[in-house]
Amino acid sequence: MSEIKKLQSLIMLIFFIYLKVINPNSMEEQFLIQGLLNRDKVIFDFIFHYYYSGLCAYSERLTNSQDVAEDIVQELFVNLWMKHQQLNINTSLKNYLFTSVKYRSIDYIKKEQRKTDSINRMAAETKSDENLSSIWLAEAELKEIVEKSLQKLPPRCREIFILSRMEGMKNQEIANKLKLSKRTVELQVSNALRLLRTDLATYLPLNLLMLLIK
Repeated sequence: MSEIKKLQSLIMLIFFIYLKVINPNSMEEQFLIQGLLNRDKVIFDFIFHYYYSGLCAYSERLTNSQDVAEDIVQELFVNLWMKHQQLNINTSLKNYLFTSVKYRSIDYIKKEQRKTDSINRMAAETKSDENLSSIWLAEAELKEIVEKSLQKLPPRCREIFILSRMEGMKNQEIANKLKLSKRTVELQVSNALRLLRTDLATYLPLNLLMLLIK
């Protein structure tokens, strides 16, 4: 921009300040908008300094962060300067600037919320994985305890219990298979359960214990 044009722009801006006239229906505001479209540095600097603090305060009320608000407003003005030919201001300049800051602030809030949701989801998944690992560990430990308890049983008693509780055979079926009386099978199963209840009592609640080995 030539020195003469800069001086003309500066004189016009001083005239605006003197009159305190900037409203959406005036020729003066159209002059400012046209200055943005033409990337007039004097007009751009005037608009920046005139609106900057108010826009920052508005954004800060939405984002609860002074630093974020300043970044949003500065980014807006950078965009106004870099993409001046793409500007489409159909309302008042003030309304355009504050609306732009509003939506930029809302976008920031949404992005932060998505980050928070993502972090919470990952934390929940991690916790779930930890719980699952604990369950598998507990199951492995429980299996080892059961196997050790079964080793304490006499061979025939252990065989009957495995057929009954692990292979799901009925007492009469076991009796027929091993050529024993049904009563003998029942007694052997009862003896095995008594031992298991004793060995597992310190590891499982009573109701869960009864469910597992009843």
